Amino acid sequence: MTVETNLPVDQEYVRSFSAQKGEAKWLTDLRLAALDKIDVLPLPTAEKTKIDKWNFTQFAAHEVTSEPFASLEELPEEVKSLIDIEQADKNLYVQRNQTPTFLSLSEELKEQGVIFTDIHTAVKEHSELVEKYFMTEAVKVDEHKLTALHAALMNGGAFLYVPKNVEVKEPIQAVYVHDNADAALFNHVLVVAEDNSVVTYVENYISTVETEQSVANIVTEVIAGANAKVVYGAVDHLNSGVTTYVNRRGVTGRDARIEWALGLMNDGDTVSENVTNLIGAGSFADTKTVVVGRGKQSQNFTTKVVHFGKNTEGYILKHGVMKDEAKSIFNGIGKIEHGASKSNAEQESRVLMLSEKARGDANPILLIDEDDVTAGHAASVGRVDPLQLYYLMSRGISRQEAERLIIHGFLAPVVDKLPIEGVKQQLTEVIERKVR
Repeated sequence: MTVETNLPVDQEYVRSFSAQKGEAKWLTDLRLAALDKIDVLPLPTAEKTKIDKWNFTQFAAHEVTSEPFASLEELPEEVKSLIDIEQADKNLYVQRNQTPTFLSLSEELKEQGVIFTDIHTAVKEHSELVEKYFMTEAVKVDEHKLTALHAALMNGGAFLYVPKNVEVKEPIQAVYVHDNADAALFNHVLVVAEDNSVVTYVENYISTVETEQSVANIVTEVIAGANAKVVYGAVDHLNSGVTTYVNRRGVTGRDARIEWALGLMNDGDTVSENVTNLIGAGSFADTKTVVVGRGKQSQNFTTKVVHFGKNTEGYILKHGVMKDEAKSIFNGIGKIEHGASKSNAEQESRVLMLSEKARGDANPILLIDEDDVTAGHAASVGRVDPLQLYYLMSRGISRQEAERLIIHGFLAPVVDKLPIEGVKQQLTEVIERKVR
């Protein structure tokens, strides 16, 4: 179904914005072509969730002027807690609304050819490299209305490039701070790991201001070359006034690995797509996702691993907790294409509901077009186990504390996977606040 779009911007604005950023002609042309497609493309399919009335297009400002932080010491305390200040001069990018405000990359990595910078600088200084991968392999401009909208209005994000045979031993971190109620986020993150390279990238989205109506349209593309390994961690915590569409997608070469560890903690209505296309033979994907819903928010999460190459392995683990009147749909899809023999697709989705009006729905789906494969799934939706509660309370623990312990244990398989201790701690604290 197509929905008419009344955007607060037009072609002249997009052309002017691109020129202001000093973008190459290829990106200006891509933006304008995408803008023309928005009205004729449908919204993405969100199984069992009606999103046609959601606000994906109305926002006060596409770009706001934000003063860069003079130093990391000026960061809000909740942002500083995400960063190891002593290591911040190594590999860190901080973006304030749409403004790059801090960037560091170790001299050792620079000498090895690693590139880590904001997306606009990457387009200017590494245009041919960005053009090769930007919405060409993983996410396509014309998939649906929201990918076209993203391509037309992309206004922030990061570019990370790791050359062949380079192992990045320390995590690369990006923090996206949303502290202006008018700001809309159209972030694009592009991670390219060439053959035989290794990198860990972790990002945080955090709101420090309340918003009545705004939009976040976030697209990530991860390209893992032959025998490369990418670990991608994220914690999203945007406020209840932000309607979020987030699309994180990976493509693997032969024997490559992509591991996702995602904490999806937004307080507003959210549509999330996480897809890994296992193209190369022997490649591997592991996706761990943790979700907490509260208030009256509605969320739809689709995690999908598609097997194209032979001997590929794909694993999906999703745990979610719903409270108050929150509603969440968990779609887990394992697809084995014809020719992907000897592949293995496994998934598990579990939802814990804390109140009578909370709703969770787990939909495991296996689509198998090849005979010589292994596949399996598990799903459960339920409330806190009264036997577990009884066991803990019988040892002198209060009911509230017993529930808290059960919830943290339920979510631990994902939380423990995050590769930066400060980010793991932040996710734990967000979970604590949301389930309290």
